[in-house]
Amino acid sequence: MPTETGAETIRVLLVDDHQVVRQGLAQLLGDGVGISVVGQAGTGEAALALAQSTPADVMVLDYSLPDVNGAKVASQLRRDGSALRVVILTVHDNVHYVLRAMDAGADAFVVKSDSVEELLRAIRRVHVGGSYVSPRLAEKVEHHQRGPKGHHVGLDKLSQREFELLRLTARGLSLQECAQLMQITESTASTYRARLMSKLEMTNTAQVIRFALENGITS
Repeated sequence: MPTETGAETIRVLLVDDHQVVRQGLAQLLGDGVGISVVGQAGTGEAALALAQSTPADVMVLDYSLPDVNGAKVASQLRRDGSALRVVILTVHDNVHYVLRAMDAGADAFVVKSDSVEELLRAIRRVHVGGSYVSPRLAEKVEHHQRGPKGHHVGLDKLSQREFELLRLTARGLSLQECAQLMQITESTASTYRARLMSKLEMTNTAQVIRFALENGITS
């Protein structure tokens, strides 16, 4: 959709479980030249429905949602064949979240404490087919990707679901609570836990929690 100046308007979907945050972002993005917020959602499920019902170019997506995380939403959008470009916007200032999000199909990663100019830059970059990572994390991501796999802390070995269980376990949630939030059976959650403990060479939940905290894998 062209603007009065002839430039194309970037249609944006906002996904965050806090209405006040969404409203604030909508106002800030609306002040940006050539950007229009055309839809909002508060859960991952609603985000996927919105993506199907509302024509848009970019989805600004919170990582931590009440039903599923942003990485899973991005992954599902890719499986659905959606052309939406995805910008993850999160409080998690951590390289491992960047890698998880990008592996899932996100195109950009911006930290909520970054300036609104960084978010606008990310939206515009992905809209023309590029990618973007918050400057405070870009060097760490590059260093991590260049380094030998054997020198990584072990998180690369985990699947998306195992990583999610690790994150929830670090919050002190029981296996049953983790299973409910992940929308899987407790038996399946137990299998994921056994796998992640085996991959990380750990023998008890206390070690898992300590590892997660030391590596900033919390929410």
